[in-house]
Amino acid sequence: MRKDRKKFRVFFVLFLAVLGAAIVVAATARPQVAAKARPQSPAPADFDIVISNGRIVDGTGAPWFRGDVGLQGDRIKAIGNLSAASTRRRIDASNLVVAPGFIDMLGQSEFCVLVDNRAASKITQGVTTEVTGEGTSIGPINERMIEEASPVYKAFGIVADWRTLGEYFRRLDERTHPAINLASFVGAGGVRNYVVGEDNRSATPQELERMKGLVAQAMEQGALGLSSSLQYMPDRFATTDELIALAGVAARYGGVYLTHQRSEGNQGFESLQEVFTIAEKAGVPTEIWHLKVAYKANWGKMPEVLARIEAARAAGLDITANQYPYIRASNGLDSCLPLWVREGGVDKTLARLKDPAQRERIKKEMDDPTVTAWENQWFGSGGGEGVLLVSVLNKDLKKYEGLNVAEIGRRLGKDPRDVVLDFVTADRGRSACVTSIMSEDDVRAALKHPLVSVCTDSEAVAEDGPLSGSKSHPRAWGSFPRILGKYVREEKLLRLEEAVRKMTSLPASRVGIRDRGILRPGMMADVAVFDPATVRDVATFEDPNHYSVGMKYVFVNGRPVVAEGRITAERPGRALRGPGYRPPGR
Repeated sequence: MRKDRKKFRVFFVLFLAVLGAAIVVAATARPQVAAKARPQSPAPADFDIVISNGRIVDGTGAPWFRGDVGLQGDRIKAIGNLSAASTRRRIDASNLVVAPGFIDMLGQSEFCVLVDNRAASKITQGVTTEVTGEGTSIGPINERMIEEASPVYKAFGIVADWRTLGEYFRRLDERTHPAINLASFVGAGGVRNYVVGEDNRSATPQELERMKGLVAQAMEQGALGLSSSLQYMPDRFATTDELIALAGVAARYGGVYLTHQRSEGNQGFESLQEVFTIAEKAGVPTEIWHLKVAYKANWGKMPEVLARIEAARAAGLDITANQYPYIRASNGLDSCLPLWVREGGVDKTLARLKDPAQRERIKKEMDDPTVTAWENQWFGSGGGEGVLLVSVLNKDLKKYEGLNVAEIGRRLGKDPRDVVLDFVTADRGRSACVTSIMSEDDVRAALKHPLVSVCTDSEAVAEDGPLSGSKSHPRAWGSFPRILGKYVREEKLLRLEEAVRKMTSLPASRVGIRDRGILRPGMMADVAVFDPATVRDVATFEDPNHYSVGMKYVFVNGRPVVAEGRITAERPGRALRGPGYRPPGR
């Protein structure tokens, strides 16, 4: 009996021990089971995007190298061998070139992005940043200037609810959200129009002070510098001293001066000297927009133009230039008229065109090569055969888009000069044309020069939507791919690395954009990825409205606006402000 009790006690102790151990095991196991049931947060990726194994052309002009580019947020985070890195998305760029996003040194899209924020014809070229504001910028503007532009605003349903460049930039960032970045100059012609109007006279000392104040205000609101377009009104009426005074204001804020020369033709060398004088006396870095030698009598002079720019630099002046790679130019159809006809604005112009005596004088001067008071683009283009009508605002004239003026004259039974006068009248000076004024040899000479960067000199357009209704110059669609396809791949006029430098770091350095234009960790993630074997322009003068091909991916501030060759829904562009910018309240 005692043995049985002893056995029972032993058994009971063992039972309690086993039971206790089971309880402990169960207690410690429960949290582990619960932890396994909860979903685990994934480890953060090293990168948002890695562009793998591409031929990296970094924008400096250095030889390409094979590697990966890692993007995080809106910045380039790393470049090198990132094959082991974790990333949310990896893009195989084995047969592609990876370059900085291209900078259009002269776009004209400040209004167009308000209409269609895709900037479609630009991003399909690899353009991620556009510099604009030639002569007349989108701000500052006053009520009279808005009223003069109202036909265009109304045609596209845009309300001009800004008055200053700063207000326009805020609208761009807060409401427009374009696909590209946009930076602007303040236009000397715009501030002249704001204060003086479009009359052919010198500004008074008081008016000049007001103009200088407007330039200072625009610089503090983010303008890159001062611009002029001296071939056209009202810039044409500005004296050299006026331009020196205004450029000097921009220089005090760290800005630069960009100019469409007063003459690109018969007075070209004199015009170059004016550029040099302004640069020297204002103490301002200076660039010539869309450098060219215009009209057949002047063809072959580009080497001399480039030599004079080199000599100015050797003398201590900071002078450079840019160009688009075509032999035809584009501007308003009214630019075929003598300067005195356009003086004072559109109403005065139309009144002159209705006067029979003045019409005859106009037509005579259009065919007179000896007149030097204006750039005679009509005569310089060879007359009606060399002037192609590309866009109109008046719907009754739409059927003539894509025809040269001589052909329109034959269809209407009119002297081609009368066609110009009648169309300017019917469209209130809103028609645009393409003019045949340059030689291929001069274009090639400028393109090879290391001081010359790239521009389109055109607004963003599209194959569909509100900006697809008219034709345009093919430079709007294909300037950058044309260089990469025709002049790099086919003709070998340029090394690929040098062409990319002209499209990226060179323009960025000229206008003070310090965080773009080079592929380097810490720089903004503006990146163009293209196929060097297929990239090319498709647009022609006869049939321009076609996007370029070969641009596979385009990133703006780290987000893809083009992916697998298609435009995406991303709109990450920003207003880029210049060195004098002062945020509101400071």
